Amino acid sequence: MKIGIYGGSFNPVHNGHVRLAETVAEDFGLDIVYFVPSKISPHRSSEEYVSETDRLEMLNIVCMKNNIFRVSDYELRSDRVSYSIYTVEHFRRKFPHDELFLLVGSDMLMMFEKWYCFEKILSEATLIVVSRNSGEIDTLHKKAGELSKYGKILISGRSPEIISSTEIRKKLSENSNFSCYLDENVVKYIRLKGLYSGNNLL
Repeated sequence: MKIGIYGGSFNPVHNGHVRLAETVAEDFGLDIVYFVPSKISPHRSSEEYVSETDRLEMLNIVCMKNNIFRVSDYELRSDRVSYSIYTVEHFRRKFPHDELFLLVGSDMLMMFEKWYCFEKILSEATLIVVSRNSGEIDTLHKKAGELSKYGKILISGRSPEIISSTEIRKKLSENSNFSCYLDENVVKYIRLKGLYSGNNLL
């Protein structure tokens, strides 16, 4: 099988995340895509997140609607920083005979050599890079070529339009219309739990 690993804070998970996963699965024939919410990001304070339970539940709400989507709580159960190499190694142990694909944004590729154990990541999984705009495709291919000695890198050029979670949280704080960016049941969950308001807001 071809198994995608899609990590992030998912704070909250939104339609852009879903479209990205669907696009990549279609373009590269992935059989399963695992959404892996991070516990402690190397680049952000854990105080910025709503609870692990809430982020996980919103992902479960979204992923139950697509039969190739799964949710992994591996990083949430870990007591260490969510470096990607640990997650890739976890999935390698879980699926020793399957192909692994790690999904990242184009901005991440340009700084990939700064990632912890980046060489080992590329030895265990194929990197799928999602372009944020069509004008950067040549730059991405050039960077992928520079890193190709460590492993395989694929570039998705379809550039699905993605709004950031930060923008959605801002709309929530301003009571602006945000429902078009989120699954309707995620909207209900956020309203029911009173998330992203007051002390819960970034």
